[in-house]
Amino acid sequence: MTGFWMDLVGRESLIAPDDTWGLLAVMTISVFFAIRLEQKYSWASKLSGCIIALIIAMVLANLGLIPISSVLYDDIVWGIIVPLGIPMLLLQCNLKKIWAETGRMLAIFLIGAAGTVVGAYLAFFLLKGPYGNVKDLARVASMMTGTYTGGSVNLAAMASQYAAGEDVTAAAIVADNLMMAVYFFVLIFFAGSRWFRKHFRHPLIDEVESGAVDQEESMTLAAAFWSRKDISIKDIAINIGYASAVVWVSRLIGGLFSGFEPSGLLMTFVVRFLGSQYVWITTISVLVATFMAGTVKKIHGSQEIGTYCIYLFLFVIGVPANIYTVFTKSPLFLVFTAIIVFTNMIFCFGAAKLLRFNLEDAIIASNANIGGPTTAAGMAISQGWVDLVGPAMLIGTLGYVIGNYLGTIVAVTLGL
Repeated sequence: MTGFWMDLVGRESLIAPDDTWGLLAVMTISVFFAIRLEQKYSWASKLSGCIIALIIAMVLANLGLIPISSVLYDDIVWGIIVPLGIPMLLLQCNLKKIWAETGRMLAIFLIGAAGTVVGAYLAFFLLKGPYGNVKDLARVASMMTGTYTGGSVNLAAMASQYAAGEDVTAAAIVADNLMMAVYFFVLIFFAGSRWFRKHFRHPLIDEVESGAVDQEESMTLAAAFWSRKDISIKDIAINIGYASAVVWVSRLIGGLFSGFEPSGLLMTFVVRFLGSQYVWITTISVLVATFMAGTVKKIHGSQEIGTYCIYLFLFVIGVPANIYTVFTKSPLFLVFTAIIVFTNMIFCFGAAKLLRFNLEDAIIASNANIGGPTTAAGMAISQGWVDLVGPAMLIGTLGYVIGNYLGTIVAVTLGL
């Protein structure tokens, strides 16, 4: 028997935990496969590349092909890749542009974000008895507040910040994706519902149905929106250098605050909030995006590189996830997410009704809360509401900003 095969005997997995290059190859190839499927097949697009990457990792680990723990996962992906990706994703968050161009949809979106927070507290207190582990449920509440205000980038930030267990995080992500898929169909149903059309104004729906909107133009917009973008080696260098600097400074500032020993409930909250590196990563990134917009506009590839970092994170989340645990915990988390989504829906559509806003504004704002900028823009494109594509992207991107703040607030107030 050769040395290689002798080494395999007694291993917990086919690829050893210290075989960093082997694990890196499996991880990056799996993420490529997930992205490829998402972009090529409609069923995979509905499932999402994120959940495909997670499932691939979960299957590989449960079959014993890759280890459930490794320096690559803990120190590199959790410790470096996740924080590095967030500043790049937040480079699109120009608050001046968002405020100027989103109009009524911004108001509904912010009210919906408040609904997400209310729903997270409601779900936590209703389910903490049946679930049992209060700390883990608080972590899930923080992650779901983040992702149902912004997107996966916020879920990654909250999971990293509060050290959510991998099994719990994977189960929560599965429930999150299932609930999002169901809710998107519900929103499309609302657009065609007689009851909703009777109680809300719906000028864009009428425009599309009357044939006033050129569907070919809408498809051209969709193709342009998701098209390949130019990127140079200078762009890559700027993105990585910028993100590294932001994380470094944020860790220094957060470390200053976390070193204090506060007294009193209010000061404890303030110190814990300001001691979070993700609060400062978000704050610095938004200031750069808003007040250095001209420079930021010249940098290409930020969204693509940042999103790829989040895909790597989602693969790692799936690695330690026990399939039995995921399938037993996900149903309860599905109820948890359903409570949050229902509360968000009530806030969004209630606000639209009281403020006499359009049905389309409420649908896209709620989608931007629950799914993020890409799903909101995608729904606007698919429905032919071309005027709402830009605002959908802008408010969804704003969700990336406030999602980290709200997720941190929920975590701290629930005792994390």
